[in-house]
Amino acid sequence: MFAGMKYSQWIGIAAAIMLVIAGFLPWTYHPDLNKNFTGFFTENNVYGKPGNVFVVVSIVAIIFFAIPKVWAKRWNMFINALILSYAIKSFIMYSGCYRGICPDKLAGLWIMLASAVLMLLMALFPDIKLKEEPKK
Repeated sequence: MFAGMKYSQWIGIAAAIMLVIAGFLPWTYHPDLNKNFTGFFTENNVYGKPGNVFVVVSIVAIIFFAIPKVWAKRWNMFINALILSYAIKSFIMYSGCYRGICPDKLAGLWIMLASAVLMLLMALFPDIKLKEEPKK
């Protein structure tokens, strides 16, 4: 077992908080518009507001990280897999080129993706004590 299992819940909660904070940071810079896009702002809301989704699912993930039950850890794996898939989709959408213009990828976009990966890893290795079956 790896050493991170002992603190996997706390690392997962910290990564969820970082995911929410990343939504407020600049994700991309678009030179044609001279604007930074974040998880909550895009020009004419063309990419939606993935920051809102990340806030809601991060709260759910934090709750599941905090509950020391097997069923919560299983649901947390599912929730964090959804978070990572949505983070990958958002990364591709925000960083994609359009009309020959490629936006600059900024720190917030990378932090968002790294937080989602870290959350899933911590969900896959929960620190939970299982009851042993009595030997016959």
